Amino acid sequence: MHIATCVWQEKADGGMGGAAAAAAVGGGGKGVGAGEWGAARARVVAALGVAGCALNCAVSFVVFSALDVLDVVLCLVYKLVDYAAEAEWKSCYCAAAGSAGPRGVQVAAAAAPAAVAGPKVVRLSSESSSAKLQLEDVSDTLYVRPSLLADATRTGSSNGVHAAPALTVSPAIAELIRGKMDRPPRPPRQAPCWSDCDCKVCHAWSVSPASSSHLYVHVQAPPPTLPPVETEDVVFIHGFISSSVFWTETVFPAFSPAARSRYRMFAVDLLGFGRSPKPAESLYTLREHVEMIERSVLRRYRLGSFHVVAHSLGSVLALALAVKHPAAVKSLTLLAPPYFPVPESVSAAGAGAAAQYVMRRVAPRRVWPPIAFGGSMACWYEHVSRTICLTICRQHRVWDRLFRIFTRNRVRTFLIEAFMCHTHNAAWHTLHNIICGSAARMDAYLDVVAHQLSCKVTLFHGRDDELLPVDCTLAAGARVPRARVTVYDRKDHITIVVGQEKLFAAELEAIWRAD
Repeated sequence: MHIATCVWQEKADGGMGGAAAAAAVGGGGKGVGAGEWGAARARVVAALGVAGCALNCAVSFVVFSALDVLDVVLCLVYKLVDYAAEAEWKSCYCAAAGSAGPRGVQVAAAAAPAAVAGPKVVRLSSESSSAKLQLEDVSDTLYVRPSLLADATRTGSSNGVHAAPALTVSPAIAELIRGKMDRPPRPPRQAPCWSDCDCKVCHAWSVSPASSSHLYVHVQAPPPTLPPVETEDVVFIHGFISSSVFWTETVFPAFSPAARSRYRMFAVDLLGFGRSPKPAESLYTLREHVEMIERSVLRRYRLGSFHVVAHSLGSVLALALAVKHPAAVKSLTLLAPPYFPVPESVSAAGAGAAAQYVMRRVAPRRVWPPIAFGGSMACWYEHVSRTICLTICRQHRVWDRLFRIFTRNRVRTFLIEAFMCHTHNAAWHTLHNIICGSAARMDAYLDVVAHQLSCKVTLFHGRDDELLPVDCTLAAGARVPRARVTVYDRKDHITIVVGQEKLFAAELEAIWRAD
């Protein structure tokens, strides 16, 4: 690892430097007063910090306890509205795990090992049929999300993380599985759900069967030349609640003419986001996302070898893609990867406990900072998050017009499309099944990259990232010793790219040239 070691050393030196400075001030006779004043100031700052944390915890407890109640109320409201609007009851993950599934279906799931190749095997049995279905990468956090009060009073936890039940699956998953089993293959739903946007950007994929079987891919190819120039391919994968415009409106225009003439670039909209298909029946698992990338990019455009650039959640998909195609990946560039090393005491309890641990790291149920508050509402509360999508995503055209009016077009509004063109079903399942559900796999993925792949690995992170702490990238860099880690000062989860497009484009060109 190239730069992360410097960052760690800086932290260590900072601690020793502070102690040495205090000793120097205390050792000088004339500096005693200044030293006492500095110590008093430090005590006041520490006391204010403790008070602020206590206030944050107290307010968070009240707010999230209220959200626990609100989510239950919204569950009933949405069931009634769904039935009134579409004449069918929609399943959700609120039912208690382990109870009888719909139509008398009893569900039992064999606990999956925490290794890479260990999908869950779910057996369904009923009076009329018996079948076995492999349900890969379904996270326990979808249906095991205890209320804040229950979580605080529960005993027998390890590191504050409670292992999810290993041998039960909720009736909601049973209903989804039965739906997949009982129905013959059918084209995707043509009409969007009443709470989803039906505009051309969000729903154009349902117009023809061909467009519904592939992701939307923005291709920037070099112009034809005589004689033909040998080109290389680059696949860009965006993060959670984003789309291909995160790349095409930022770094794509910033590439040099030499790079544009040499590299064929593919920016995908992931399944359920942007202009890509948003099937209502999908569980948006890791395998579904990776297979759609393979079908829409690797096979469709016949990529034999390629570079990968991924941001945030896309880093998990990039690692899975690299592990699946080890000989094809030429370089791996990850921005703010969501890697939270799971303690051994937690991982020993199984994949369910690991997923619960990561969910509490990603969404700590705190009102401050605001980005943590938003992430917690999106992760813990299925129906509250659906209300957010109803307010924001379904009305994204209104928000876009308002932004253009109030900013007088001085601010480009491409991020409106990036962050608001998705469905609640896609965001909810992707968040749990990719970020939380892949917790037990990340170590294995990184070990494969470190010991079995020879591609160049580069990691970037913003030091001011409040969504995913910089420790995520430092830990990933430690897991892959050859990785070069760059930490940008005064950059966060988005401004690591937006605002320094030319710098980042130059970084990518240097990585590809050196490969």
